[in-house]
This record gives sequence, C-alpha cells and structure tokens, in this order.
Amino acid sequence: MRKSNTTVRTFASRSGFTLLELLIVLAIILVIAAMVVPNLIGSQQTANEKATLATVKRLEGTVGAYAADHDGTYFKGTGSEAWQAMISPGTYKGRKLRPYMEEAPTDAWGNVLQYEWTGDGHSKKQNALKPAIWSTGPDGQGDGTNAGGIPLNNWTPASGSTDK
Repeated sequence: MRKSNTTVRTFASRSGFTLLELLIVLAIILVIAAMVVPNLIGSQQTANEKATLATVKRLEGTVGAYAADHDGTYFKGTGSEAWQAMISPGTYKGRKLRPYMEEAPTDAWGNVLQYEWTGDGHSKKQNALKPAIWSTGPDGQGDGTNAGGIPLNNWTPASGSTDK
C-alpha cells in the first residue's frame, strides 16, 4: 500500500511543464512564424501597390471633372499647385465651383501623389492626352514605377496582375 501512495504523490507534485517542453513548443512556434511572416509581408506590398494604382485611376476622374468645369482644359502645372486648385477651385466664368477633393491625395505609403500637365502634354509620355499622375513609391523617390517595375502611374498600361 505504501508503494502506491508514493506513486500518487509523484504524479500529484508534478503539475507544471519542464523547461525542455516549453523550449520545444517555443521552437515550433518560431518555425511556423518564420514560414508565415514572409508571405504576409509580400501580400502587404502587393496590396499597397493595388491601392495606390486605384487611387491614381480615381484621380483621373477627379482631374477630368475639373477639366469638364473648365471648358475641357486640364489644370496647367505640377503637384501641389494642381491639388490646391482642386481643393479650392474658386469661381470660373462667374460660377462658384465646389471642391473636387478635400485634401492632397496620397499613396498607400503616405506620400503625396505627383501631377504634371503643360497644356499640351507632359514629360512622362509623348503625345499624352491627359495629365500624368503618379506615385513616388514606398521610398518617396520613384518615377511612377516601383522597384519591381510595377507601374504606379496612369500612363503605363497596367499588367494583368496589377489592375483587373
């Protein structure tokens, strides 16, 4: 009888996990995280690119609305001048115009989008029929494409995976 009492006490006194068991579980969690995190980071980059391109495409409509209210003439200028003209349009031919946007548009990385129109084109594409609108990308230094060559602008035809 005494022998079974000892056995019961041994099991009853062992109520936690050993350090080795905890380390094994931690190692398994770290291996799973190492496999999942890179996929999530890539997905975030793709989502930012798609959101930025959607914003650029939406702005084409905004810029078009401005032109429609100004006898088919796009705003002549660049960047902040253009956005300010669309935020506070003032009057045109005696008509008080409503704002086309509330604030300067930004890309998914928080950078203000770029705009360029000289009145007869822009420097990004020859014989352009509409103003250039583009993102400078995640580093704020780009020219309308990201490091992988994905267009973040309105003058490059969208590839199959970016804008469908």
